[in-house]
Amino acid sequence: MTPRERFIAALERRPIAGRVPHFELVFFLTMEAFGKMHPSQRVYHQWDQMTERERQLHRNEMADTYLMMARRYEHNAIFLHPNPGSEEETFRLIDLVREKSGDDFFLMLHGDATYSIPNGENMVEWTDWLLTNFDAAKVEAQRNVDDVLERAARFARHGGLDGFALCSDYCFNTQPFLSPAMFSDIVTPYLAQVCKGYRDMGFYAIKHTDGNIMPIIDQLVEAGPHALHSLDPQGHVDIAEVKRLYGDRVCLIGNVNCGLLTSGTDEEVIESARYCIRHGMPGGGYIFSTSNCAFTGLPLERYELMWRVWHEEAYYPGE
Repeated sequence: MTPRERFIAALERRPIAGRVPHFELVFFLTMEAFGKMHPSQRVYHQWDQMTERERQLHRNEMADTYLMMARRYEHNAIFLHPNPGSEEETFRLIDLVREKSGDDFFLMLHGDATYSIPNGENMVEWTDWLLTNFDAAKVEAQRNVDDVLERAARFARHGGLDGFALCSDYCFNTQPFLSPAMFSDIVTPYLAQVCKGYRDMGFYAIKHTDGNIMPIIDQLVEAGPHALHSLDPQGHVDIAEVKRLYGDRVCLIGNVNCGLLTSGTDEEVIESARYCIRHGMPGGGYIFSTSNCAFTGLPLERYELMWRVWHEEAYYPGE
């Protein structure tokens, strides 16, 4: 099986032999690992003034960097962050990665349409708007869904893409931003539409949110994503409990503790990785990753410590 095929098997909760699939939502440690800036962090103010040759050099550099990450750390999937992000350039990046790697890797893009926690600059204003314009907020939520599904249809026609990561964050470490009742009105129905729409087009949907999802996890699972990411232990999410309750309904991705990766001991990092493997693997439907991403400032050696535990210990019998 190719890395892509193994990733899809995990998303579909089918049994596989050999190493558990692995990926990171974002691997920002490209400078530390390869001496290259992550494609999403490069700034191109003069794209329109570049020659086509200069643009093609940039496209090749992005594609090569994504493939370096995947091959060096044996990631089964690549979350593409096109830069610039026009659909035309995104199509080109997908095509280029496929040209260079065939169908080796599962390719995904961001594709959420649902309301997330507002940023700190407009949190009060947005909350006031939501509470005083609830019907208008629902109209906008539906418009957002329609827009992302129309976009997905264009990607389906183009080909080469496998799925979407739905990256609207809903929760703080203590609780969701919206109450479960309000979440069921203003988020869940629209999340369900997005997941169904993607499924109907043949795409896979991976729902990401940090924080304490436990008060709304029933709703997240009912919405129908193929997988939940990142099962945040800093948000009091225990992968063993989530596996017991929902492992027969949704693939789980995570949940090596990012806090321990930066401030814990080596022994704590190793135990966190082993805990995820021990409780995520049984019965299939598990993909190993951090509880967020390989973020800027994370020491590369700590990621590689976690990675070695996976590489050496996360095996299903049969290969």
